Amino acid sequence: MEGVGGDAASMASPVQQRVNEAWRVYQYYLDKTTPHAVNRWIGTLVIVGIYCLRVFYVQGFYIISYALGIYVLNLLIGFLSPLVDPELDTSDGPMLPTKGSDEFKPFIRRLPEFKFWYSMTKAFCIAFVMTFFSFFDIPVFWPILLCYWIVLFVLTMRRQIAHMMKYKYIPFNLGKQKYGGKKASGSSNSRAD
Repeated sequence: MEGVGGDAASMASPVQQRVNEAWRVYQYYLDKTTPHAVNRWIGTLVIVGIYCLRVFYVQGFYIISYALGIYVLNLLIGFLSPLVDPELDTSDGPMLPTKGSDEFKPFIRRLPEFKFWYSMTKAFCIAFVMTFFSFFDIPVFWPILLCYWIVLFVLTMRRQIAHMMKYKYIPFNLGKQKYGGKKASGSSNSRAD
């Protein structure tokens, strides 16, 4: 009866241990990609390109592409939205400044950039795998889906931009702000001999 009540790690099956080890390795390499945003996005663009080529050459899976587009639009809205929506929050917690005299509070996204990238990349990989199964290829008239998605995108982004303008926030870091400061009177470049 030594095995009863023993350590859970020693009781795990070899398969479960291998899965846990593979997950740790995967998480290790995923964590190493965190500071390399440009390289991550280039890799995602390559995956998007491969997916688009697959859909183009197969001439199908438009419903998968439409669902993927809706999902990416949802991720984009989360990426562009503040963590605390000024319209909904009436608490005394951190809020976006609405007047010039208000204290500056940094923009905190509802969906951070890394999670946005990870979710988008994972979605394109899943959609790519789905294109290898014919029962996902539902026959639809793709121009209607494309037009509907474009209308949905325009209306959603117009609402999001109006929200940004109303509460005066910019969801992008445009770098360090440069101030003109005082201009020197006279010529500062001339040297006295």
